[in-house]
Amino acid sequence: MPVNANHPTGPASAMNDPGIGSAASQAGANPGGDWKALKGDVEGIADVAVERGRGFVSAARAQATDYADRRKGDAAQSVHDLAQGLRDSSKSFDDKPNIKAFFDSAAEGLEQFGTSIENRSFAEFYDDAEAFARRAPVAVAVATFVTGLIVSRFIKSSSIATDRDARDSFRS
Repeated sequence: MPVNANHPTGPASAMNDPGIGSAASQAGANPGGDWKALKGDVEGIADVAVERGRGFVSAARAQATDYADRRKGDAAQSVHDLAQGLRDSSKSFDDKPNIKAFFDSAAEGLEQFGTSIENRSFAEFYDDAEAFARRAPVAVAVATFVTGLIVSRFIKSSSIATDRDARDSFRS
C-alpha cells in the first residue's frame, strides 16, 4: 500500500478511517489484518506506558530514599535527645532503683536506636520493616489499627477545640 501524505497512518488514523469497524471493512478483503495491526499498535503504546510508569516509580523511589538518607541525621539526633531527656528524668528516681533502672534501660535502648539510624541506610530500614511485616502480619495490622485510633482521637479532639474557640470568639 503506497504512503499518501494526505492519509496518515498509525493508531490515530485507524480510528478516523471510516473503513475500520464498519460494514465496509468487515466485508473487505483483509479485516483481520487491520484488527491485528490496530491491536499491535495498542500493545506497543501500552508497553511504552508501562516502561514510563516503571521509570517514574524508580525515580520517585530514588528521590524518596535520597531525602530520607539526608534527614536521617536529624532523626538520629532527635532520638538521642529523647534518650538524654529520659536519662535526665530518671535522676529524680535515685531513691527508687527499680524505676531508675527501667528509665536507664529505656534510654539505653533509644541511644542504640539512634546509633542504628545513623549507621544504616533507608533501604536497610525498609528491608527490615518489610521482613518484619512478612513475619508478623497480625502485629502490623494491630499496630496500624491502634495508630489509626490514636490519630483519629487526636484529630477529633483538635477539631472540637477549634469549634469551641470559634464559638467563644463569636460570643465575644
